[in-house]
Amino acid sequence: QVQLVESGGGLVQPGSSLRLSCAASDFAFDIWKMNWVRQAPGKRLEWVSTIESDGSKTYYADSVKGRFTISRDNEKRTLYLQMNSLKSDDTAVYYCARGTNWATGARGQGTQVTVSS
Repeated sequence: QVQLVESGGGLVQPGSSLRLSCAASDFAFDIWKMNWVRQAPGKRLEWVSTIESDGSKTYYADSVKGRFTISRDNEKRTLYLQMNSLKSDDTAVYYCARGTNWATGARGQGTQVTVSS
């Protein structure tokens, strides 16, 4: 059974940084495209970023471009999201999601990120 476990969330002030991690197990992590998605209270699930299976290409939502960086370590089977210059609009539960269809693919339990002064 696919396991994805996110960590690294927390309560931070605007302008701060956080690094999220997603530990993957029980599937061939290194052949899958991986994503970060998020869901704010009362809103739909939103795509944040995608990285190709070998890390060669990355893609970002306009709302996070230039502030967030997605990366992965296939040997450690871990996905990362470095988030800088955080804004209140970034407040959400962040999930890592497997595959091209990030909306319906396997997802972890999420990690809460709250940006507030």
